[in-house]
Amino acid sequence: MGGNIRGAGPPLVPGNDSGPRGAGWTGLIKGVSTSLVECLRGQSPTGARSHAPKGCNLTVETSVGPKKKRPARRTVKKRAGTGPDLVIVESPTKARTLGRMLGPGFRVEASFGHIADLPKSKLGVDEETFVPFYEVPEDSRKTVALLKREAADAGTIWLASDLDREGEAIAWHVARLLEAPEEKFQRVTFHEITAEAIADAFKHPREIDQNLVSAQQARRVVDRLVGYKLSPFLWSKIAFGLSAGRVQSVALRIIVDREREIKAFTPLEYWSLDAVLANHDGEAFAAEVVQHKGKKLAIGSATEAAEHRAALQDATYTVQSVEKRESSRNAAAPFTTSTLQQDASRKLGYTLRRTMVLAQQLYEGIAVAEGTVGLITYMRTDSLHVAEGALKQTREVILAEFGERYALDKPRHFKTKSKGAQEAHEAIRPTDLSRSPARIAPYLKPDQLRLYTLIWQRMVASQMPPARYEGTRADVAADLYVLRATGRRLLFDGYLRVYSEATDEPEQQVDPLPDLAQGERLTLQSLAEHQHFTQPPGRFTEASLVKALEEFGIGRPSTYAPTISTLTAKYVTKEGRALIPTDMGCVVTDVLKAHFPDIVDPGFTARMELDLDRIAEGEAAWAPVVRDFYEPFKALLAIKAKTVKKSDVTEEKTDKTCPVCAKPLIIKLGKFGRFYSCTGFIKGKKGQPAAEGSCDYSGPLEGEPAGPEIIEGEVCLECGKPVARRTGRYGPFIGCTGYPACKYIKKTVNRTEVRCPTCGEGFLVQRKGKFRSFFYGCERYPECTHTQRTLEPEEPKAPREPKAPRVTRASGRARQPAAVAAGEPS
Repeated sequence: MGGNIRGAGPPLVPGNDSGPRGAGWTGLIKGVSTSLVECLRGQSPTGARSHAPKGCNLTVETSVGPKKKRPARRTVKKRAGTGPDLVIVESPTKARTLGRMLGPGFRVEASFGHIADLPKSKLGVDEETFVPFYEVPEDSRKTVALLKREAADAGTIWLASDLDREGEAIAWHVARLLEAPEEKFQRVTFHEITAEAIADAFKHPREIDQNLVSAQQARRVVDRLVGYKLSPFLWSKIAFGLSAGRVQSVALRIIVDREREIKAFTPLEYWSLDAVLANHDGEAFAAEVVQHKGKKLAIGSATEAAEHRAALQDATYTVQSVEKRESSRNAAAPFTTSTLQQDASRKLGYTLRRTMVLAQQLYEGIAVAEGTVGLITYMRTDSLHVAEGALKQTREVILAEFGERYALDKPRHFKTKSKGAQEAHEAIRPTDLSRSPARIAPYLKPDQLRLYTLIWQRMVASQMPPARYEGTRADVAADLYVLRATGRRLLFDGYLRVYSEATDEPEQQVDPLPDLAQGERLTLQSLAEHQHFTQPPGRFTEASLVKALEEFGIGRPSTYAPTISTLTAKYVTKEGRALIPTDMGCVVTDVLKAHFPDIVDPGFTARMELDLDRIAEGEAAWAPVVRDFYEPFKALLAIKAKTVKKSDVTEEKTDKTCPVCAKPLIIKLGKFGRFYSCTGFIKGKKGQPAAEGSCDYSGPLEGEPAGPEIIEGEVCLECGKPVARRTGRYGPFIGCTGYPACKYIKKTVNRTEVRCPTCGEGFLVQRKGKFRSFFYGCERYPECTHTQRTLEPEEPKAPREPKAPRVTRASGRARQPAAVAAGEPS
C-alpha cells in the first residue's frame, strides 16, 4: 500500500460544496491515481453523489523514498454483483444474530467498530480548515481488506450500523473505504434486532444522513482540539499525564464544587419534640410539636427543648382537626440510557460501564428457544417514544398477567424532556413483552437477567394505572401548643404491583393513622426531644452525576459511561458509591476555572451540545461552529502558555517555618496530593546526593495521615513487619513497612464487576502480560482459561477444530496424530 489512508472533512475552501463519491475512490488503497487526484481537487470522476459530508476532501499520506519494483502480476477480472448481498454491522455478535435471520442470500460481516479514526499519536486536525485526517488503525486493516474483497463480488452492500450519530459515521467510513460503485450501497437502521424489524428495515432503505455524520464529525473534532491542546498545557503547568476534555472537565467541576460545598457547610443545631398519643381505643400514633402560641416552633438548644417538654407534660391533648385527601402517583416513563444507568446503579449496584456492556449483549442477540434474537431495543437513546405495536402488546401482557384492573383504556404516551433528544427514536424496552423474566431466565446469565427484569418491569409499569393513596393530617391542640400527625394508606397499588422507581435518598415509610374524630380527647403515652443538625448536600454518585449532566444538557447517552470511567481513573476516588475528588482533581479544576472558564462552564458546554444538534438537523454547517469555538480558545491558550507559571499552580505560600532549618514552608502539589515542603530544598541531578545546604524536609498537611496506612492483622511474609498501603510509580500497592531493607510487595488482584462470559461463575480480573500490557482473565484460572483484551462484551471462544492430517512429500502418506499412531481412538 502506498501510504496511510486519511481524509474526509469540511471544505478546504469555504463554500466549496463539491465532493467525491464512493465510486470515485478507486485509488485509495493502490496509491495516488488519476481518480484520487481529481478527488483531491474536489472533482468526482464518476459524477456520482457522495456518501461524505459536503466539501469532503481526501488526503493521502504517501510513503517517502523510491519504491521497490515488483514483478508483474497476472490479474483476473472479477464479475461484479454475482455473489450474495453484503451486510456490514459493527460487532461480531450482532453479525451472527443478523446472519441467522437473513439467511443464505446474505453475508454479514462486522467492522469491529470504527474502521477509520483520527490518529492517536498526533492532533490529526487541520487547525485552519478543521479537516480531520482519518486513518485506518493497524488492527482494522485486515478487516478493511476482508470487507473490500467481499464488496467486490456482492450484489448490494447494506450498511446496517447503529442508528445514532456514531453509527451513521461508521456507515459513512465503511462506504468511503470500500471500492464499490455508489449504487451498490444501501443504508438500513432498526431499533431492535427481531425478524419483523429487520425485514421492515430492508424494505425501506435510505441514504446516509450527511447531517448526522457532520454532527458526529464536529463533536469528534472539537473534543480532539480540546483534549490535544489543553492536556499539554496541564502537563507543563501541573504534572505530566493529566487530561482535559470538553465534557470530562465540566463533570469534574460539578464533583469538585459539590465537595467544596460540603466542606464549607456549617451545620446548625436544632431540636424536635415528638409525642406518642393514643385514641379512645388505645391505638397509638406519633405526632410532632409544630406550633407554640400560634407561631412555628423552632428549638435551638437542649435547654429550650427541656422547657417545652416540661410545659407539655401536663397538657390536655384534643383533636383539633382531621383532614383526609386522596392523591395518586403516576408510573415513570420507560427507560432512556441515563435513567437505565441510574436505576441499575441504585437498585442493582452496577457501574455505568457494566450496565452498558450487559445492555449491549441483550440488544445484539441472545440464543433463546426460538433462535438468537435481540431481547431489548437499542440502548443508546434519550427518546421516550414507544411504538404503537409495543404499547398494544404491553396491554395484552398486563391483562393476561394482572387482570383488567391494572390495564389502561388508552395507552400512555410520554413526552421527551431532555434537550435535543434525537439519538434514537424509541425508549429502551423488551422487543417482545411476552418474554417475561421468568420465561427467559433459563437463557440468561444472572447479571443479564437482573437487568432484563428491570427493563421489562419498567416498560410494563409505564402502561399501568397510577397508585392511589389516602393521606390523613390530624392537628392536636395541647394548651398553647399544636402537634401534627400525618399518615398515608394505600388504596390501590396500580403500577407498584410491578415496579417502583429508586432514588438516592430512600423514601420514609408513612404509616396510616388510626380513626380520629374532631374534639376527641387523647392520652399522652410518651414525650421525647431529639437533637438534629442540618446536613450538607450529598456527594455525587455515578447515578446522580448522570442525572445532573442530563439536566444541564451536557453530553449525550453514549458519553456518560466513558466520561465517568476517565474521571475515576484520574481525578476521582470512590468511597462506597460516593465520588470524591482528589487533590489533583481540585487543582486541575481550579486552573481551568481561572484560565479557561468556558471549558468548565456547564452553560457554555450545553450550548455547544445545542449547536451540535442544530448541525444534526441541517440547520447549521459544522465547520463554522467549530471555528467559532476554536479561534477564541486558541488565542487564549497562547496567552496562558506564556503568562502562567508552574509555581503559581503547584505551590502555595504559608506562615509556617521548617522544623529542621527554620526556613519558610510552602505547600506543594505532588503526584499523589499536596504536602508541606521546605523552601530550602535544592533539586539535584537524579541519582546524585542532595546539594550542600539543601533541606529535604517534607510533611503531610494537617488532617492528612502522617504516613502510609497500616493494614491491621497483616504482616510481611518475608520479614514479619506490618504491611501498609502505598502508592508507587504504577499506582497503589501493598508493601512492607521495612522498605528498603525488605522489598516485599503483596500480589493483589484488580477485580472487575463483569462476569466471565465463558464459565459464568467467576468475575474478570485485570492482569499484566508481557511488555507491561494488560488484559482481563477469569479469576477462576486455571479452572477457566478465558481471556480478553478489553471489558467489551465478547462471545465464548469456540473450541478449535482438529487440524487435517498433513501429507509428507516423501511418502505421500498423511501424518497421523500421536494418539492414532499408537492405536488409540482419535
